[in-house]
Formats: sequence, C-alpha cells, structure tokens
Amino acid sequence: MTVEDIPKIVLHLHLDGSIDINDAFKWALEDGINYTKKDLLKELQVDENVKSLNDYLEKFNLSCKLLQTCRRLEQTSYNLFMKLAKLNVIYAEVRFAPNKHLDNNLNLDDVVISVINGFNKANLEMGIMGGIILCMMRGDTKEDNLNIINIAKKYLGKGVVGIDLAGAEAIYPTRDYASLFKYAKSEGIPYTIHAGEAASVDSINAALDVGTKRIGHGIRCIDDNATEKRIIDEEILLEVCVTSNYQTEAISGKHPIEKLYKDGVKINISTDNDTVSNIDINKEYEKILNETNLDINDLLECNIGSIPYIFANNEVKERLQRIYKEIRK
Repeated sequence: MTVEDIPKIVLHLHLDGSIDINDAFKWALEDGINYTKKDLLKELQVDENVKSLNDYLEKFNLSCKLLQTCRRLEQTSYNLFMKLAKLNVIYAEVRFAPNKHLDNNLNLDDVVISVINGFNKANLEMGIMGGIILCMMRGDTKEDNLNIINIAKKYLGKGVVGIDLAGAEAIYPTRDYASLFKYAKSEGIPYTIHAGEAASVDSINAALDVGTKRIGHGIRCIDDNATEKRIIDEEILLEVCVTSNYQTEAISGKHPIEKLYKDGVKINISTDNDTVSNIDINKEYEKILNETNLDINDLLECNIGSIPYIFANNEVKERLQRIYKEIRK
C-alpha cells in the first residue's frame, strides 16, 4: 500500500489558508492588486521570516481580503474539497472564520451558505463526505463569537458540523472562552479547540475542562506527563499538523507525533493550511514516513481511529468503517 492508496480523513484544515493560487492571482487582479506570481506567493505562503504562530497568521491577510464575495467563497470551498477528493480523502471537515468575510456587505448567512454550497457541489461530483466547521476567533468580542455559535446552530446538519476556537492562542487564553463552549454544549453543537500549539499545557487543560473531545494541535502535551496522561485517559483526539508545527516553531527538534502515537494518544493527521504551508495531505504523509519510524499501517490506523471523533452521524461513521474494513482485508 502506498500513501496514495490510503483513504484519508482530514479533520483540521482551514479554508482561507488553502486558497487556490491561480484563483487568488486572478481575484487580486480583479480587485486592482497587481501582484506578480512571486509577490503573491510571498504574501500567501510561509518564508524564512515566519518565526511564530502570530507571523504565520499574517499569511491569511490577503486570502481573507480576497474572499469577500459569495462566488469566491463557494469556488474556494469547491476547489478545496475537489482537491482533497483527488488525493483520496474520503471525509474532510474544513474550517473557517465567517466573521473574517463580512467586509463587502455580506452577512453570516451569505458567507456560510456559500461555503456549504461549494462543499455540496464537490460532494455531488466526487462523493467526498464531510462538512464545515465555523471558527470563533480569539480577540473577537463575545457578541461576535456568540453569533458564530448561533449561525452554526442554524446550519447544523445542513452542511455545518461544528465550531472551533482559533487565533492567537498565546495572547488570548483558552480559559477566557469557557462560557462560550458551555453555551455551545447546551445547544448540542460539537466543538474542537485550538490549544497547545502556541501556548503551554494550561491551554490544553482549559480546553479539556470545557469538555472537548478533540484538540487542534495539542502537541505541547509532550511537555507534561500528567497532561498527556489525561489526554490518553479521557480518549481525546489530537488533530496533528506536522509541517505547520515546524513552520510556526511550535516545536523544536524532532516532532513528537511518533512518541505521542506510540504512547497511545489518538492522532488525526491533517495539514492545517495547504497553501500557507505549501503542503498537501499526501506530502504530509510522506514527510511523516521519512522522518519517523511510523509506517503505512500506522497512518492507516490513525485514520481508522479518527472515525469515532468526526462530527457526523452514525450512518456516515458506519460507511467509513466499511471502507476501512475492505482495505484491511
């Protein structure tokens, strides 16, 4: 079995961080932004000047500026899910922050529906399963983030599958958002939380304290045996993005994915941002195989182990389990 042969489940992927380069170039010209392709890539992709998560997040500025129409949002969503399907991704949850796309008189309904439409179109053409996660943002007002929870509730089961908290983790502590997740839980909205990427294990424990079963990144648990044990004991899934973690300098030295996996931490392998990180899921798998002692079967098991954690109904989970059962024969 090769990397290409593995049916993949991707759970941590940002829409605006994965904008199609050719579309971005075309739309920039439409908006009177006269970039060369080289200049465009400098704006959208990491380079040697990226030394932290905050530097990395600046690479979203242009894509968010370009994604301010329904047509562009739908096209970007469609392109991304189509690309994933061609890489043998059979289930994907793509996330984005709707409040970042309201500069051109769109409302939250316009934005969310457009991204759902792009997914639905790809689903019809390629059969890829999945949905959309809506991100609250660290640093946004409580009212703005409450609006995200409420719009997620409105479209839950209609393309939206859950919510997230993203942004500058080191500046805006996870604990400050506990009441929002308590509200989301009361409304029956699934959630994952970025934690333990740019901040300490305190951020991870704050996420666990509000009942999340999934953590975006979470790799700083390697710093504290008690926190790692808690993740194992509570059967928490970490959405791990190796290339991105190197680029944001969330880790130094060898990435801990192999140790975490062998310790019994449940891992989903994702890419975070295909365009910003200049990566795709197959390249990410190859990187892991080249840099660790994990093998193809380990990567396959990461996908199978992700199934109970996807934000989908039992019918979808059972369908995925059947696919992997056939692969294991």
